[in-house]
Amino acid sequence: MWSQGRFRPEGANADDMLAFAKAAAGLGFPAIEINYVIPPQGVEALLSNDHVGIVSLHSPTPRIKIANGKSSDALNLASTNEEERVLAVERARVTVDHAARCGARYMVVHLGGIEGGMFREEGELRKSYDAGERDGAEIDVLRRGAVERRAEAAGTYLPLASRSLAEITEYAAPRNVAVGLENRYHYHEFPGPGELRELLDYYPPEVAGFWLDVGHAEVLDRLGLERHDRWLNELGDRCIGAHVHDVDGLADHRAPGHGTADWPHYAEKLPPGVPRVFEINQKVDEQRVAAAIPFLRDRGVLPASS
Repeated sequence: MWSQGRFRPEGANADDMLAFAKAAAGLGFPAIEINYVIPPQGVEALLSNDHVGIVSLHSPTPRIKIANGKSSDALNLASTNEEERVLAVERARVTVDHAARCGARYMVVHLGGIEGGMFREEGELRKSYDAGERDGAEIDVLRRGAVERRAEAAGTYLPLASRSLAEITEYAAPRNVAVGLENRYHYHEFPGPGELRELLDYYPPEVAGFWLDVGHAEVLDRLGLERHDRWLNELGDRCIGAHVHDVDGLADHRAPGHGTADWPHYAEKLPPGVPRVFEINQKVDEQRVAAAIPFLRDRGVLPASS
C-alpha cells in the first residue's frame, strides 16, 4: 500500500518495486506483504527481490483488468453472479500460487459482501460522525436500520462467501498457504465476529484463521456498528496475523502514533507469534513510517526483540 506512486521513475506507468523493497529494508522492515494493488510486473519483481522477505500476499494479487473492465480486487467472493464468484475464486488461487512460489505462509482475503455497496445507513452515520453527531435518537435509528438490513441479506450472500472460502482453502492447504479472513471496513462486508467464528469452525488453524485489521475494527466501533474489542476478545485464539495502522476520526491507514487506536487492547490481546503488517498509506512520509516501529514496540504491540 505504502509504495503506490512513491517509487515511479519519470515517464513510467508503474512503481519500481525493487526500489520499494530496498527502501522498506532501510526503514527497518525485515519483510513485507504484497498488496492487491500491485500489477503483475511489480509482483514478479518483489518475488525475486533480495532486500526483504515476503510474509503474506493480499488477495487478489496481482491486480489486473478483467474482461468486463473491472479490476480484479473489485470481484465479490459472495456475488450472486456465479460467473463473477468463480472468477474471484480463480484470482485468489493465483495469489496462492504466488505465495507458494516465494514460501509466504499467509494470504489475506476479503470474503466479499452484500451487493449494492455501502448501506445508506452507514453513509449517513459517517456523515454524522464527521459532523460531531455521535449519539441520539436519529443515530440509533440509522444503526438499527443497518443491522436489520445486513441480517436480512446475509442469508443470501453469506453461504456464497462460505462456498468461496471452501474452494480457496481446498487449493491453498496442500500448498502450505493459510487463508487469513480480514475484518472489513464497511458494515455490508463479511465476516462479522459471529460469522467469522462459524466459518472458521470448519477449518484447522493451519488452513484458515482470522486476520485482524486494527483500523477497520476501530472505524466500525466509532460508527457504533461493532465493538472493536469483540474481534480479539472472541477470536484471538484464531488470529493468524494483523494489519496495524492508526485511525484519525474515520480515516485509517495512518502511521501508528498518529491517531487514537486502542493500542493497549491490541498489545494485550494480539497473539505474540503472529505477523504484524504495517498497512500504511502512500501519503505518509518515511520518518513516520520508520517511527511506527519503536512506537508499537514501546507499547508492547511488537515484541521487544523483533
